[in-house]
Parts: sequence; C-alpha cells; structure tokens
Amino acid sequence: MNIPFIDLKAQYLTIKDEIDQAIKAVIEKSAFAAGPFVKSFEGHFADRHQAKYCVGVNSGTSALHISMWALGLGPGDEVIVPTNTFFASAEAVSLCGAIPVFVDCEPLYFNIDPRQIEKAISRKTKAIIPVHLYGQSARMDEIMAIAHKHHLLVIEDCAQAHLTEYKKKKVGTFGICGCFSFYPGKNLGAYGEGGAVLTNDESLCKKIQALRDHGSSQKYYHDYVGHNYRMEGIQGAVLDVKLKHLEDWTQKRRRNADLYRKYLSGIKEVEFPQEMPDGRHVYHLFVVKVTQRTELIEYLKINGISTGIHYPVPCHLQKAYAHLPQKTTLPVSEKLADNILSLPMFAELSEDDIRYVCEIIKDFYLGR
Repeated sequence: MNIPFIDLKAQYLTIKDEIDQAIKAVIEKSAFAAGPFVKSFEGHFADRHQAKYCVGVNSGTSALHISMWALGLGPGDEVIVPTNTFFASAEAVSLCGAIPVFVDCEPLYFNIDPRQIEKAISRKTKAIIPVHLYGQSARMDEIMAIAHKHHLLVIEDCAQAHLTEYKKKKVGTFGICGCFSFYPGKNLGAYGEGGAVLTNDESLCKKIQALRDHGSSQKYYHDYVGHNYRMEGIQGAVLDVKLKHLEDWTQKRRRNADLYRKYLSGIKEVEFPQEMPDGRHVYHLFVVKVTQRTELIEYLKINGISTGIHYPVPCHLQKAYAHLPQKTTLPVSEKLADNILSLPMFAELSEDDIRYVCEIIKDFYLGR
C-alpha cells in the first residue's frame, strides 16, 4: 500500500467539474489579474470568517508582509514571533526592516506561550504575531490582554488555520488583521500560490488594497510606493469553488484525527496532539511526538508511507538569523524539533489508510 503525505489529485477528482468550469470562466472573461473572480472569493471568505473585509494577495508571505507594511512597522521596531513556526512568519517582519524577537511555545499545544510573550516585550516592541500552528488557535484571550496592556498590534498568522475557532470565534478576527495562505497543500489550497488578509478596519483594508497594486487605488495614480501582490483570477475562482467544500473537508480531517488516536492508542512511544477545550482544531497537520524518529521515518517509507517534519529547525536557530542576539535557549521548541513527526493528513484519507499507517507504527515499536 502507498499512502502519500497529501494527495491533491484525489481532492481535485471529487470537484473536477466545478473546478474545470470555474477555470474556463476565467479564461473566457480573460480576468487573469485580480478582477471579478477574486472579488467574489474575497466576499465569501470574509463572510465565512465573520470579518468585514478580505483582501486577496499572491501568497501567505505577502499577506504578512503587506499587513505589517500597511501598519507602518519598520526599522528599529521589534515584533514578537514564535520560534516554532514556518520561516515566513519571521521573514515577513524582516522584509519590513523590523526585528523578529523569538519566544518559545507552550509544551501542550505547541503554540506561542503567552507567559514568554510578556517577558520579551521591550520599549521597541510594536506588535505580536501569534501563529495558529497546525490548525489550532493560540491562546488569543491572553494574547489580546497582553497586547492591550502594552498597546501592541496583533497580527494573526492563520496560514494553517482556515475556519479554526477559539471560544466560538474564528481566528483572524481577534487582532487588527489575520493573514492566510492558500498554498496548494493548505486546508483551502489554490492551484498555485495565494493568500489573503482579513480585517475589520476599513482604513487598513483600503491601504492594503492599494499597496498590493503598486500603491494605486485608481489606475496610473499612485498614492504610495507599493508592490505587485495581486491575486490571480484563476486562483480566486478555484478558491471560491473549494470554499464551498471546506467545512465538509474540515469535518473529515477531524474524523481522521480521531481515527489516528483510536488506532494508535496504547503505544507509549507516540504522544498525540492535544486539543484546547475552548477551541476548534482543523488539523492542517496531525503532528505527534515520537521516539526513534529517524528510524521510524525510514520504516514508514519502506512500507510506502510518506511523512513530514514541521519544523526541523526553530526560527531562532536558522542561519538567516545568526546575527540576532539570542540571550537564552528556547527549550520547548528545540526539543520538539527533535521528536515531532507529521503523519499523512488530508480529507480523502480512508479509515483503511489510517489503520494501515497505525499498524506499521505499531509494528515498528511493538513487533520488531
């Protein structure tokens, strides 16, 4: 049996007619750069997250960068970022000329630790970027309380958290804005690159709209020096189709997580991800903590099972940030990097697929 880490073709085949018609419509209208299909998706995506405004851009990294850019973050400013995240969370800070200040994650849920946030605040701190990692919300009530106390902006990184909830509220709507990625492997993935910014702030929305199109709100008239961060029309059309199915796919991911727990129960070498009692995890990834990780990965590979590691090197240990002063180790994230493993997770996985993955893991730990 062969179990891929993700199977984008399997998803496509379930909605092939809808996708093909949507792409054909874009071609027939020649609406390739921004345009009506992107605008339609923006409206629907905002509605699904109970936000007033959505601005489509060309990647999740662009969403983060343009948000901080529009908010005026720049040289000399410090932005608090979790070290246990994808590099783009910190990279976007650096693209603005600001300085990422890395803090550790909490050991139970792997998201940014609010207790460490407050310790990292200085007179130069201007913002916090909580990342809703793997599909689970950070502790947004505690983070917002800290932000209000110290007059800091909160820019949510929701790249892995489409339809994630915290205390019955969608992520991306707690801070001044929320930044999403539609990279093909995401729960809501484009057929190429894509991203979006959600906000309830009208002036911020208008500035981001201008900055994504060379600082222009009217063609050939430029209020700012901006960039070309527009979303492509085909991506808007594809995402609009797929958004209709996102809740169903999310339920299937949650079902798959339950099946993993069921079939891996009793293996002490495998520690499951924990769900926050006040949140809704959408399982972009199913990340376990394991022993003998290198050997297990190889054993799974031999048996036709693909896995991933998210992430093998914390941001504060990346070569790109070797120049930054790191006063202390960040032990939780550093330890996680050595023993976390992402198992196959996508809506189209069958129960038989999951049972097979779990049987091979059991065989590795118990049957050898």
